[in-house]
Amino acid sequence: MRAVIRAVVVLVALAGPAGAAEPVSQTFPVPVERAWTTTLAVLKHLGWDIDKEDRAIGWITTDSRRVEGEDYGVYAKGTRHRLRVNVKAAGEGRTTITLERSVFKRERILWMDSDEPLTTTDQTVEKAVLSAIGKSL
Repeated sequence: MRAVIRAVVVLVALAGPAGAAEPVSQTFPVPVERAWTTTLAVLKHLGWDIDKEDRAIGWITTDSRRVEGEDYGVYAKGTRHRLRVNVKAAGEGRTTITLERSVFKRERILWMDSDEPLTTTDQTVEKAVLSAIGKSL
């Protein structure tokens, strides 16, 4: 019996967080340079501020945005999310764009942030952003 319980615990640990959604990905028939500039433009148009970007590696990270809760500068409590976007060449004239959203609970007291990751299976945001990028290409 203990061996079965131990095996289940190992399988759960290897599977990762329960309910975590896989990244949303799509390949487009455009060169990587065009996909990169269009992705940045669409993110900015949709109100996502860019936190970090590295064209050589092909990733973009957005600033976090409030999903719900309160934010008074020195005090904040609520749920936030951010996007990580990978833009990779997928052969001649093709590019794969992958979006992954992280959701977390934030509490800030006197400018000290405390973030706690949350799991979600809702991929509405990622699919909407990827769709907007696809329409702009």
